[in-house]
Amino acid sequence: MVKMPLEVKETIEKQNPVPVATVSADGVPNVALVGLLKILDDETILIADNFFNKTEANIKENPKISIVAYDSYAKKAYQIKGSVELVTSGSIYEDMVEWVHSKNANLPAKAAVVMHVEEIFNSMFGKHAGEKIL
Repeated sequence: MVKMPLEVKETIEKQNPVPVATVSADGVPNVALVGLLKILDDETILIADNFFNKTEANIKENPKISIVAYDSYAKKAYQIKGSVELVTSGSIYEDMVEWVHSKNANLPAKAAVVMHVEEIFNSMFGKHAGEKIL
């Protein structure tokens, strides 16, 4: 895992919703917009699964994920890639349910998707577009 620099974390925290990309075992991509996503620590992002269908199936087949965070005012964009696990019991799950229900008690809070950050790339246009940061 890699540690997200402060500017990457700030960019993630500013964006809502966040595009979350997954791929099935046979290579079919899927992108979903996620409104409930937060940073747990420098290496971990929590994504609340409320309505995942294809995303959940893809994670079960291929536990790799990518998100993009974009701040048009600061002119920063990052692609963050990592591995995920679906958590449906224990303290991380219970904390996620409490957090989701504090936002909207009617959301199902099916699972906590725990993303372990493995790579970060510059996604802003220009000379350094696509360069690996970490």
